Amino acid sequence: MSPPSFPLDAAQSFIHVPVLGQEVVEGLRLRSGGRYLDATVGGGGHSRLILEAVPEVQITALDQDENALTAAQKHLAEWGDRVQFVRTNFAEFNPGTTQFDGILADLGVSSPQFDHPDRGFSFRLTAPLDMRMDQRQSLTAAEVVNTWGEVELANLIYTYGEERLSRRIARRIVERRPFETTTELAEAIFHSVPRSYRYGRIHPATRTFQALRIVVNQELKVLETFLELAPTWLKPAGRLCIISFHSLEDRIVKHRFRESETLHVITRKPITPTEAEMEQNVRSRSAKLRIAEKVADSSETS
Repeated sequence: MSPPSFPLDAAQSFIHVPVLGQEVVEGLRLRSGGRYLDATVGGGGHSRLILEAVPEVQITALDQDENALTAAQKHLAEWGDRVQFVRTNFAEFNPGTTQFDGILADLGVSSPQFDHPDRGFSFRLTAPLDMRMDQRQSLTAAEVVNTWGEVELANLIYTYGEERLSRRIARRIVERRPFETTTELAEAIFHSVPRSYRYGRIHPATRTFQALRIVVNQELKVLETFLELAPTWLKPAGRLCIISFHSLEDRIVKHRFRESETLHVITRKPITPTEAEMEQNVRSRSAKLRIAEKVADSSETS
């Protein structure tokens, strides 16, 4: 498959610092000439480490974000046709008859997506309430915030944000809407909670924004689908490495690995960043890496 023809100016601001990079390289157990799937290529940081680690590796690089794929295409250009780029959600990917020696999925929102002023993932910047990873889809955070009922909003904030004050926040959102920007919504949430809750370890809007992002992008549903499909794309003894950034994702990965009849769990406990990595990249602090290996015969897991 030929690389997509995207304008390369979007790549300039999309730099991907790979989280748990060395741990991923070791966890995939790379082999010379192997074929690997980077299911969330981002700016290409993990793929670059894989390509540099062993000779003649081939990578299929997926991302639903056009800017991310544009950046990866530029940053990995020196490897030519050893990297194939596909714009797709990893749960909708169809490899055909291709099987992989290893698969990596680095879940969640990348730093460039958080930092880009127009994407609406962060309330640090005034931006439209968008939050779409794939901007071809229609549902945005603005539609959820401004049209969903109070009970629906409270439920999604509680379920996907694990926010104990979800009802208070939902009530304030409904009272003050419509909202157009991220900072307007964050301010309303800030004033909906008790004063003692406003100055805690995280901003009181953090969990609500997480919940909205998960709903807009159907992140947990997509992850469940991917975890059903990915083992079928692996060769026997192929490795599946998944990096998650919050407990909802990690819980799904942990249980699906354990329940799988075709996977053997390599990491009984997740691998987490070293103190040195967390100092260098503060956004790595919540990362958890889990690894499983495809068994040759499903009966071996019984």
